[in-house]
Amino acid sequence: MHALDYLVIGLFLIITVAAGMAFGGSGKDKKSFFAAGGKVPWGISGLSLFMSFFSAGTFVVWGSIAYKFGLVSVTIQMMMCLAGFLIALFIAPKWRKTGVLTAAEYIRERLGNRVQDFYTYLFLLIALANTGAFLYPVAKLVNVSTGIPIHWLIIGLGAMIILYTAVGGLWAVMVTDVLQFVVLTLAVVVVVPMAMQKTGGLDGFLAKLPEGFFAPTAGDFSWAFMAAFALYNLVFIGGNWAYVQRYTSVKDPKAARKVGFLFAGLYLICPLIWMLPPMIYRSLHPGLSGLESEGAYLLMCKEVLPYGMLGLILGGMIFATASSVNTTLNLAAAVFTNDIYGRLVPEATPKRTMQVARLSTLVFGIGTILVALAVPMVGGIVEVVLSIGAVTGCSLYGPPIWAMFSKRLTGKSVLAITLLSLTINVFFKFIPAFLPEMALNRANEMLLGTLTTLILLIINEVYTIYFSKENPDYVRYAQIREAAGTDDAPETSEEKKTNSYGIKVIGMAMAVTSLLVIALGAMATSGTAIMVVAGGVILLTSVGVLKFANK
Repeated sequence: MHALDYLVIGLFLIITVAAGMAFGGSGKDKKSFFAAGGKVPWGISGLSLFMSFFSAGTFVVWGSIAYKFGLVSVTIQMMMCLAGFLIALFIAPKWRKTGVLTAAEYIRERLGNRVQDFYTYLFLLIALANTGAFLYPVAKLVNVSTGIPIHWLIIGLGAMIILYTAVGGLWAVMVTDVLQFVVLTLAVVVVVPMAMQKTGGLDGFLAKLPEGFFAPTAGDFSWAFMAAFALYNLVFIGGNWAYVQRYTSVKDPKAARKVGFLFAGLYLICPLIWMLPPMIYRSLHPGLSGLESEGAYLLMCKEVLPYGMLGLILGGMIFATASSVNTTLNLAAAVFTNDIYGRLVPEATPKRTMQVARLSTLVFGIGTILVALAVPMVGGIVEVVLSIGAVTGCSLYGPPIWAMFSKRLTGKSVLAITLLSLTINVFFKFIPAFLPEMALNRANEMLLGTLTTLILLIINEVYTIYFSKENPDYVRYAQIREAAGTDDAPETSEEKKTNSYGIKVIGMAMAVTSLLVIALGAMATSGTAIMVVAGGVILLTSVGVLKFANK
């Protein structure tokens, strides 16, 4: 990379970290630190949900699949779109109606302390594995571009993410998510036409691709896999505790539904465009093999972007992919602080509670770094992300979602279903090491992981209906909710002030970024017009955002 790229990366990292650190004074209590006050504008929460989920695998996981299989990567992401619409219709409003700070708090109220303890410790263990798997692609992107050893990048980037997440809480996470969405949308606007020109236009691009590259399925990614993946994402996006924060931190169930619809709408449009760079790179350089394909996205950017612009896009990719890390770090700290420490030390002062919140963010962040360092030893990021999801996703998140719709599910039955489905999934995941003939392909692994829990839940529901048993857990939960009432009250002046401040920070960060883009466009030897126009559009948008914040 050119020296200008490194300078721009440094400037953009300063902008992003400063935006996150701007909320250092907002974390005065658990609700402000872990739920951003509980009245976040639904647009910000929806964009944050999209970036937290989308960026986790876009550039490395789905970019690798796009390079190898083409349109399959888009088909996979359309399953997320389908899941998002169903979540918006049914699940997101239900979560908001629970009135809880964390999903663990809901599990305690609905299913009891024993179930909450089991789920909490299991979630924290899995959260470490997931955040480590998501920190690895951040470092991989920078490694491909700079050649800096990946282990040093994991340590350095992990420390930086921990810093602003521990200081700014959920507002810091969401504001940096929105900024990354703006920058990476800009990236596609600039990269795609320049990359297409490199191939000689659309005809040249199509002529150089292998047969079947635009087939909707291929290899292990069959229609059976797609169906299972849609069901899995319905449960994972609807029940993952980190994403539940986005539904519970808005003002009412209607706003939570809008969060889901925005997520689904973005997944309907963005994958069709965002997957083009690695697909175009395949037409130019078809020789990548093994884990090399994980770098296809950034290699395409390196080939066509002018000096400086590559640094901006790389900076955007770093923090966009890191959004999955900071989201889960914030949630893990919330679960520990609210649902473990809060129960052990109920008399703790707000000041001491916030000290624990920030310290637990640091501890989980260090654990994340250690897991990320181990990713290359287990077969690469695609294997880690899909395997963790297939084994644990529905087993862990399915029963609590079911409990929101069923009056018959008890704490004991949830424990039994979760343990049995996890045991079955783990057995079929590791038994091939001893009995290769029992190995499952990716589609069957995903189907097993999703259908096992669903079938067990249905059996339990039919059984309890047949015997017409009263559920004491639900009776107790109904009494808790009746006593708690609703928190769908209008925004207070303090909440409006906080939201206005958050929107202003987004607007100012966008304005500074737009000026940087315009300056880079003016210096560029190619793509000048498109960069200056794109920067101008972002600048005008930032002005609108700032005006809206002042209303």
